[in-house]
Amino acid sequence: MKKVFTGYDPKNAANFLYNPDMGKVQEEALAYAKANKLTPGGADRKKIALLLIDVQRDFCHLEGTLYVGGRSGQGSIDDSRRIAEFIYKNVGVISQTISTLDTHFPWQIFFSSFFVNQKGEELKPHTLVDVMNENGREFLANLDLGGNVIAKDIAPNPKIAKDLKVNPAWLQNQCIHYCKELKNPASGRNKYTLYLWPLHCLIGSIGHTIVGVVDEARQFHAFARSAQPLVEIKGGNPLTENYSIVQPEVLSRFDSPSINLAERNVKFLQHLLDHDAVIIAGQASSHCVASSIDDILSEINAKDPSLAKKVYILSDCTSAVAVPDGKGNFVADFTPQAEAAFKRFSDAGMNLVKSTDPISSWPGLASL
Repeated sequence: MKKVFTGYDPKNAANFLYNPDMGKVQEEALAYAKANKLTPGGADRKKIALLLIDVQRDFCHLEGTLYVGGRSGQGSIDDSRRIAEFIYKNVGVISQTISTLDTHFPWQIFFSSFFVNQKGEELKPHTLVDVMNENGREFLANLDLGGNVIAKDIAPNPKIAKDLKVNPAWLQNQCIHYCKELKNPASGRNKYTLYLWPLHCLIGSIGHTIVGVVDEARQFHAFARSAQPLVEIKGGNPLTENYSIVQPEVLSRFDSPSINLAERNVKFLQHLLDHDAVIIAGQASSHCVASSIDDILSEINAKDPSLAKKVYILSDCTSAVAVPDGKGNFVADFTPQAEAAFKRFSDAGMNLVKSTDPISSWPGLASL
């Protein structure tokens, strides 16, 4: 690839601590724009958005707390390199970049510290929480990934109830409601069991920040095209997951169906679909990418299903969660779920494309 930015080094995709020199980025971007007579992104005849989902250090580096290596073990590292190179190759075509940031606090419903067993011990990451029923009594149980019971009658950590200023019994009932809603077909969302993740993307931590090599590229684009690099935050509500940038997994309360825990991000969704084309990359294909695209597709289908063709998914710039067991296999492998989701998107009319192919070769974009 011909170098657009002289400071770009593909090896930095694997460097957890890489921190770009933004002064150099700005200087070279402005010079590049002048030399190539680039116009502001806002003046583009065809508005093209690049949506970068959760390209954060905790997901994209071996040192991260929830590294998305895919089956290859190099997944998100290679994805970050390809994303950066895609941006540099298409500085004059991409109108705007939009980055989502998975943003968390220590005490949230999908972290193992949120629940305790009957001994008061916190649960372990990479386990499940589900509702069980014995003799008409509903309760929460901790399961391993094979569905075997680790502990019955688990409960939300009492410390959390105090912090949230709610009654422990209310919180217990809400968690039962939450786990049931995750599997409710009427929700229109993918049905699954609550998964407890390692702590990740804690706001203020280095793992929360955008991968250096991608941040460098998106800022270069911002300076070269006079286009603000937008950022959308998600995931801060302690009582619901937020894989999708559009909405949380569960919105409802068990005791007040008319009062939502959180709201859909309608403003963001409208801004995204106002573009002539939306290109999507990021992590992970099995979770936040798939969930976000599912919600975008639902909105498209409600308006005009033919709009699906304006969405382009960079299939070589996203990887699935696959957690190695250290013995050559995986504790958890969500690759099949990612593959099924991408087939669903393709069948709906969205485009699965490669970052290495010219955008002008993609369906519907030959005029670029």
